[in-house]
Amino acid sequence: MASLSLSKANRIITVAFEKGAELGLKPLAVAVLDAGGHLRAFQRQDGASMMRYEIASGKAYGAIAVGAGSRWLNAQASERPHFLEGLSNVSGGRIIAVPGGVLIRAGNGEIIGAVGVTGDTSDNDEICAIAGIEAVGFQADGG
Repeated sequence: MASLSLSKANRIITVAFEKGAELGLKPLAVAVLDAGGHLRAFQRQDGASMMRYEIASGKAYGAIAVGAGSRWLNAQASERPHFLEGLSNVSGGRIIAVPGGVLIRAGNGEIIGAVGVTGDTSDNDEICAIAGIEAVGFQADGG
């Protein structure tokens, strides 16, 4: 069984920040959660605006909650708004349904965590999350 160690979680964040710098993105914040939705690691770059922790962790939490990347949740917001409203209510408002929340899958497809990135456009946030996940040898699932 694969595990999401603290060193891998921190490496995911480092690579996500490196990808953001490579692309010239705005300051990012990255949250890495385990499969139970518990925080493994979080960092916010200098200059990142307030509430970035809540947004990054909300993207990752939403992915873990439904077993699909937050890009899927974003699609559901337009196709099934009542579903998203109910999901938001039962989660206490913790779920952020925009791209940038990416599941971390082990080689056998098992979900072992999720990464949430925020700070730039949702598409760019997702690119950085995927780069971090793939850098540590796991599979990224953006939904």
